[in-house]
Amino acid sequence: MSLSGTPRGERWHIAIFGRRNVGKSSLINALTGQDVAIVSPVKGTTTDPVAKAMELPPLGPVVILDTPGLDDAGELGAQRVQRAHDVLHRADIAIMVTEVQFGFGEHEQALAVQARAKGIPLLLVINKADTAAPTLAARQSMATQARAPLVVVSAVTGEGMDELKLALIRILPEEESPRRLVGDLLRPADVVVLVVPLDKAAPKGRLILPQQQTIRDILEAGAQALVTRDTELPQTLARLNGRPRLVITDSQVFSQVAAVVPRDVWLTSFSILFARYKGDLTALVQGARAIDSLPDNARVLVAEGCTHQRQCDDIGTVKIPARLRQYTGKQLVFEHSAGMTYPRELRDYALVVHCGGCMLNRREMQWRLAQAREAGVPIVNYGVLLAHVSGILPRCLEPFQ
Repeated sequence: MSLSGTPRGERWHIAIFGRRNVGKSSLINALTGQDVAIVSPVKGTTTDPVAKAMELPPLGPVVILDTPGLDDAGELGAQRVQRAHDVLHRADIAIMVTEVQFGFGEHEQALAVQARAKGIPLLLVINKADTAAPTLAARQSMATQARAPLVVVSAVTGEGMDELKLALIRILPEEESPRRLVGDLLRPADVVVLVVPLDKAAPKGRLILPQQQTIRDILEAGAQALVTRDTELPQTLARLNGRPRLVITDSQVFSQVAAVVPRDVWLTSFSILFARYKGDLTALVQGARAIDSLPDNARVLVAEGCTHQRQCDDIGTVKIPARLRQYTGKQLVFEHSAGMTYPRELRDYALVVHCGGCMLNRREMQWRLAQAREAGVPIVNYGVLLAHVSGILPRCLEPFQ
């Protein structure tokens, strides 16, 4: 992410679905006014979901998700179709592209049923109007079958593109209330101390995304953000004229920070803030309690939403397993997933440990939580877990009570 860019997890995710060669990639290029998708007359040019972050006036920052054809054939084709359907897990809006010769058939219907089941707004787009425009009766029939608004366009001539953008605006999901990362906990002029250790895993020359987003939300609340390393925290607190409203720390130094911060000062972590912001804090706290009853040889999945370069003391592959083994005294079996790869079957795991999810949008994070819930498997995130094994989880939840 650039310093001025909107994080991918904060953008509307618009997924484009349809059969091979109905013009999905061409539609993306026409919609965005950029050559962002490869266009070819050869069927199946898009073989894997492709995500493109961009600005799409008047919607603003979005991620466009191009997908393989829903009618792909063969064993490999079936895998591609499944990957296309999997994109629904992170889609805020689904655009179904078809053309007159295909109409709204079984492939379109199957995807539409899934979108409705997930509560994802659906827009039906009839492409290639420059070669074959649908009759009024055909339009009404397809819109009825899709149970969705319909727009007729031509990705070649640009016909209907303005209408398409207006239709997207009309179906954008409305949030019940604006979500805040930390701003709702603060008053104007409050002082918030952020503890940012600069260890081997810290990126060179910049703060990581959760830290950047937290600072921005503090400033938007009219409060003051003071950033320090864990090694300088005692001096930082001593120099303040009064006590801070809140201390937010990297979860990996919870114990050291908790020992320094006065008991009457709120304390939490970046990861716990994200547990509330994108996930379900109550469910993740319940997941932490399951740690105490893990048996020997229990399988634990450690899942991360990004594919960062792992260091020798990586939190997911080294620190979390070590802390869990130390805390439980059990021989645990750890498995790992990263990025958009997430196991379909979770029932064989005794616990899922997830990162804060800063690179995932909220819909994807909610889906992962739902998968664990349906499998009957407790799930916890890094920050909640580390607070629990450090014996300070109740204290770290006080700001939200």
